[in-house]
This record gives sequence, structure tokens and C-alpha cells, in this order.
Amino acid sequence: MSFATRLLALIMGLPPATSTDITVDKGLRVAMRDGVELAADRYYPRGDPRAMLVLIRTPYGRSRAVQGWGTIARAIAERGYQVVVQSTRGTFDSGGDFEPGAAEAADGLATIEWLRRQPWFPGAFATYGQSYVGYVQWALARSRIPEWKAAVIGVAPSDWASGWTHPNGAFSIGNALYWIYAIAPVTRAGTSARESLRALIRPRPLRTAENHLPMGTSDRIALGKHVNYYQRWVASDGHDGYTQEVDFRDCADNLPPTHLSTGWYDFFVSTTLTDYVALRRAGRPVRLLVGPGGHSSGQNGPASREQFPWLAAYGRGSGVPLPDTPVRVYIMGANHWADLADWPPPDSLPTPWYLRQGGCLTPDPDDSAASRPSHYRYDPADPTPNVGGAFPNLPWRCGPKDNRTLEARPDVLTFTTEVLGRDLKIIGWVEADLFVRSSLEHTDFFARLCDVAPDGRSTNICDGLLRLHPGSPTFAADGVRRLRISLMGTAYRFARGHRIRLQVSSGAHPRFTRNLGTGEPVATATITRAADQEVLHDRDHPSAIVLPLID
Repeated sequence: MSFATRLLALIMGLPPATSTDITVDKGLRVAMRDGVELAADRYYPRGDPRAMLVLIRTPYGRSRAVQGWGTIARAIAERGYQVVVQSTRGTFDSGGDFEPGAAEAADGLATIEWLRRQPWFPGAFATYGQSYVGYVQWALARSRIPEWKAAVIGVAPSDWASGWTHPNGAFSIGNALYWIYAIAPVTRAGTSARESLRALIRPRPLRTAENHLPMGTSDRIALGKHVNYYQRWVASDGHDGYTQEVDFRDCADNLPPTHLSTGWYDFFVSTTLTDYVALRRAGRPVRLLVGPGGHSSGQNGPASREQFPWLAAYGRGSGVPLPDTPVRVYIMGANHWADLADWPPPDSLPTPWYLRQGGCLTPDPDDSAASRPSHYRYDPADPTPNVGGAFPNLPWRCGPKDNRTLEARPDVLTFTTEVLGRDLKIIGWVEADLFVRSSLEHTDFFARLCDVAPDGRSTNICDGLLRLHPGSPTFAADGVRRLRISLMGTAYRFARGHRIRLQVSSGAHPRFTRNLGTGEPVATATITRAADQEVLHDRDHPSAIVLPLID
């Protein structure tokens, strides 16, 4: 057992190793249907060359560094499995061109066909991986594969567009540029650890590119060249052939028993929660674990301690005991885990808290017809910035943050409760039900739930954005639109003495690309138009945030 696998086992909380004599067959070539060859390595216990097989398909290489996929493969093999770890198309020493999502269904199936022909194939396999390495498992489910016995999918979406490039239907230049700037370089063979770290911690070129117009040339600002798949992303309206190509949400019926994990500040939390619901509806055995962290927590601790028993129970068919309930979530604010009968929990009660004049948030709606709307001006030339939340891994940009500086901006409204006299716990979906009016047909509305501590610190919990287009949502006769904005899901306890706050604004740039207000294509637009926004909260327009209360 190497130092790297010992350290990895400690970080991930792995069960004890059962074998330390691991054989590695490196540089296997796997032919795809179009003749392109992908590279793979095979790890297996020397005394059991036909052990249960785990397949890992990754664009991040097969490195033997700590938490590299070669080290992960060896650690799994040390626990009695054989592992094939394959570099996906166009990465490292695999042939072809890297086009995220485009070839994964076909390449995954071709890889299974290749496995079936190998003398060491045991007749069944499981899949394992986090982030993109989890997403490719959803792509594999485009086909029904009888030998597929278990899947472990962490911090990953079933749909690359709604999960990554176009969350809430709005292009995310922050996500897109983070990928090409910090992730794409490390898909090259020969990239050193120093180069990888340098890409991850140097934000200046990234920030310049995020604020550049037109956005169709932002890849050149970030990397000094155009990137083909970025060009596809920025040209997409979120509802075209690209988004259909990378969407595997309708494949739940074909997945084997599946373990899903995510974190409340992971940018894939919303898609993971809806994927769990889809798998339950399809009648598939599924386990969901949601921790308190962000995307980078996907391999560590509680998730890993559940994943290996899942592999043993469904992959090997062993009698390893599994949890009695299908869902486990971390309740933030209370700082403990809770086991649930389902997601969302059947005993949660959607409860509206109403916006009122003067920035108040109360359990009762305003019964006055004369309550004046709250208003602000959103100017894309000085876009409302994103602060924390479900954003890529850079620690200064994601997770729970102090929002007071953001809330002091004139383009951010806040509505806050009185001090709570008792603890209040919520578990489930959160929604903002807003009545709004805008001077522009093309605009955005962003809503965020926060916890305000006695010292005034306002910490973000969950949020969401809705992009408006002409006629969608429809206008009432007075120009008012009713918006239902999903703020994703959460599990949170507001402590006695704290206050609940709703933010309303029109941006969270660059997490959601700033809406320029013109309706021009995102890739080529350079003109900006400011929007005058109103949020109504009178008797006829009872704007509210709907919280899933738990007694």
C-alpha cells in the first residue's frame, strides 16, 4: 500500500484494505465505434484477477497523485475489486477531440462492449465517480445494460446544460470560463501539479474574461485562443440541439441501484435532488446523501463511508447492511445529520412569508391595496455581483458568505422578519412567489434566502434566478408578471434570536451571466440597457417566499 493510497483512505474514510498486492496493466487501448482509441489502466488484486469490476471514465487523467484517479483506482482495488480507469475522448493519451458530454453515451457503451470481450471480465460491473466522472454514468444510462449492477454518482448532474452551462436557463459565464481556464488545461498529458495549481489560484485573467463583451470572445481573453466547446455553450439559448445532446434526465429507468451524494453549496445540488426524485419515480433503488459543503467535498467523509457498502451490497451482492431510510441530509444551523423517509420529506409544510412595505417579511400578507411597490434599478454596466453560494470550487467565491456588503447596494432589496422567538426548521424545496414589473421585457430576477445573526451578519442559504423573455412569463393587464423562482432545496435551522431574510435583485454575475437587457444573442451582444424594477406586495399582489417548515 502506497503513501498516496494510505492518505487517500484517511481523507475519504475508506474501509480497511483487503489486499495490498495490486497488479496494474497500463496503457490499454479501447477502440470506439468510429475508430478512435481511448486509453485505460486496469488495477486488480493479484490473487483475484476476475474480481468484481468497477469502471471509472474520467477527463482528469489517471494520475497516481493523492486524490488522482489512478490512486483512487488503486485504493478501490485494495478493497477487493478490479478497476478499469479510462481517459475520456480527447483527454491525455486518448484519441479524438474533447467535447464535454457529446460522445459520452456512445463511448461508454463501446467501452462496455470492449469489457465483455476481455477474459478477465467477471460478467458484471459497477461504476464510480464524482463530478464529470459521475455525469458520464448518466450518459451510459442512455442504453439498458444488464451487467450494470451498481452506480456511485457524487456531485454530478444528469444534464450538463441545466447543471453547468445554463443553470435556470441562463448561460453561466462563470462556470464556463472556470472550466476552460482551470479544468481544460489539466486534461492535457504532461500537465504538472504546479501548472494545475497555478490555473486554479490565479483569478485575474478569469475575472477580466468574465466581464468582457462580447462574451463570444471571452475564451480568447482567458486562454489566448478560442475553445470550440465554449463557442457551442455561449451560442446556445439553453433550448437547442446542444442542450438536448447532453441531457440524460430521461434515463433514470436504465440506471442500476444508485448512490447519489452532493452538498448544499454544490452547484449540482438542484439537479441531484431532482435526479433522486426521478429515480424514485422509476422504482430504482436509490440512496441520497446531502452534506453541508460544496462541490469539492464530494469524495470525502460521510459520502465515501456510504459508497463502499453500496458497491459491496449491489455490486458484489454481499450481505452488507445498508441504511433503513433512502435519504440523509445535514441540517445546517443545527449542525447534525437527519434521516428522511423521502425527498422532499412528506411532513414538510410549504408556508408563505409575505413581503411588505418597508422591507418587512411577515407570516401575514399586506391587506392594503395602497401598499407602494419596492423598486430598484439594475444596470448591466455595473452588474449585481454574485457572493458565495453554489459556485465553482475557488473558496473565496463559493459557499456561505457574509452578504452585508452585497445588501448595501442600491440594486438589492431585502425583506427581513422580526427576531425569531423560537427555532424554525425547514427541509425541502424553497420558492419565491413574486409579483414584479420591469421597464424591459428581457431581464432577470434573482432571489436568495439568508439567515441574519444577532450581530447583523447575513449568510446565504439557497437562491435561484429566473430569466424573463417577451411573453414568458405572461403579463397581466397592468404589466405585472407573476414569477415562481426556485431557490433549490435546503435543510436549515434558523435559531431563536436570528432573523429570516429574502434578497431580491436582478443579477448574480458571473455565476449567472448578466442580462444585458436587449435580447441580443449572448455571444455577440455588446449594448447594455438598464432596467427599472418593481416588486409589488399589496393585497392583490401577495409576494412571498415559501418555506418548507418542519414541526
